[in-house]
Amino acid sequence: MPTGVHLRDARQQLFDAAERVLLRDGAGGLTSRAVTDEAGCAKGVLHRHFADFDAFLAELVLDRAAGLDARARTLGGSAGTGTVAGNLTDALTGLFGPVPVAIIPLITFRDELRARLREATPGGGIAVLAQITTAVSGYLTEERALGRVSAGADIDSLTLSLVGGGHLLFADRDPGPPDAAAVGKLVTSVLADVVRR
Repeated sequence: MPTGVHLRDARQQLFDAAERVLLRDGAGGLTSRAVTDEAGCAKGVLHRHFADFDAFLAELVLDRAAGLDARARTLGGSAGTGTVAGNLTDALTGLFGPVPVAIIPLITFRDELRARLREATPGGGIAVLAQITTAVSGYLTEERALGRVSAGADIDSLTLSLVGGGHLLFADRDPGPPDAAAVGKLVTSVLADVVRR
């Protein structure tokens, strides 16, 4: 492997390479060698920018989790427009895209990565799922304040049902992500008793 290859933004190129490996080979195929091979650089480049591979993975997860913020803002901005079920169906489809779904098992099975993420975001839960949970909870709270969700609705339970159910739908990626009808069915079932008609 060449050692003199110049990377303009080494961190971002390594993150992008890791994402490609993760999507192609899954969490088990994500190694430092696989990442640097995919990025077309020497293994030392990764260690020049990160203390070790778990530090790299923690930064990757935090970077990709931060990318969910724009989608979360879109969901929050949709409060009071369209339908509650339609807004949540669209949001879950976007928030549970291929990269977030691939990252969740990575976090689940790497103890050191989970420990580092807890240090970086104390009380933040599992990165990615925490961002999705915050977005859905915030949206439902806004809709409740607008009167489109029942005043007595248990936002925490609704959120857990939507996020947990959404994750299960999207994590079963064979033969691919669920269609909008399947996501919509989950959302309308969870919200059946609390959405004002």
